[in-house]
Amino acid sequence: MASRYSHGVQRVLAKLEASINSENYYEAHQMYRTLYFRYLGQRKYSELLELLYSGSMLLLQHEQHASGADLGILFVNVLTQSGTVPAQNFFEKIMSLFSLMSPTSPEREVFVQSALKWSIKGTDYKTGHPDLHQKIAQIFWREKNYILARQHFIYSRDGSGCAAMLVELHEQRGYMNEIDLFIAQAVLQYLCLQNKATAQEAFNSYTSRHPKINSGPPYLLPLLNFLFFLLKIIDSGKLAYPVFAVLCEQYQISLNRDPCYRQYLDKIGQLFFNIPPPRPRNQGLFGSLLQSFFNGLEDDDSDDEQRNTASTSHAAQELD
Repeated sequence: MASRYSHGVQRVLAKLEASINSENYYEAHQMYRTLYFRYLGQRKYSELLELLYSGSMLLLQHEQHASGADLGILFVNVLTQSGTVPAQNFFEKIMSLFSLMSPTSPEREVFVQSALKWSIKGTDYKTGHPDLHQKIAQIFWREKNYILARQHFIYSRDGSGCAAMLVELHEQRGYMNEIDLFIAQAVLQYLCLQNKATAQEAFNSYTSRHPKINSGPPYLLPLLNFLFFLLKIIDSGKLAYPVFAVLCEQYQISLNRDPCYRQYLDKIGQLFFNIPPPRPRNQGLFGSLLQSFFNGLEDDDSDDEQRNTASTSHAAQELD
């Protein structure tokens, strides 16, 4: 029985080779799918992964985008079904396929989302492995798709790459008065994701790379000074809460330039300074920060304990 089954596989492989040699890529795609089901049934995962990867590469290189992407999706499905642990060698293969897929192909989005979902297996990451996000961001950046590149950089640990992309984006598409806005949102979003190290790297790299930013600190742009001080106190915890409150108040005019900053700073206050979420219909972020600060001077230890146990929510839900 097994011998007959193996003979059937060999026959399909022979047809596959003939289809490729005659450049009948439609038929080759069907042969690949036939082998997919047969190998999957036998749990020959290693052979199947190699077959699907090489097949996808072949079809994509011959501009058979839909068929090639389909095999790429099957490749990720096998990684998932086989319980393959996320590793750099598979990230590289995924990116090799992704870079060849047409940016307009609907299958490309399915492929990348499936890959990100697989990449969290056995990790604490919720939205995909940061190394895979970084590789995806680099490809989108190379394609000048800045919106998606930025989105994936935010979930990576590549602050320097994100900063370089933002400098290029601002120089090509931004206004002069937006220099600080481009990096401010990225730094605040990294902090909302509790990724302080990458936020610091992005800030340092952006301010040193951008030709229109003076060497600092202090910087000529107030918002950059705010970010500099915020990153300095972010690890101080509750002890730095009064400084955080005063910092937000002093730079209120600059922070009012983007209404999203209020939401980000609310979250940062909760995550790093044990500040409770603002009450509905209050005086806003800055009023609540200062009022909470002054009230805290008169509160007893039980009120401090209550603030320490205030609930927090996942920062990724707050990102645009």
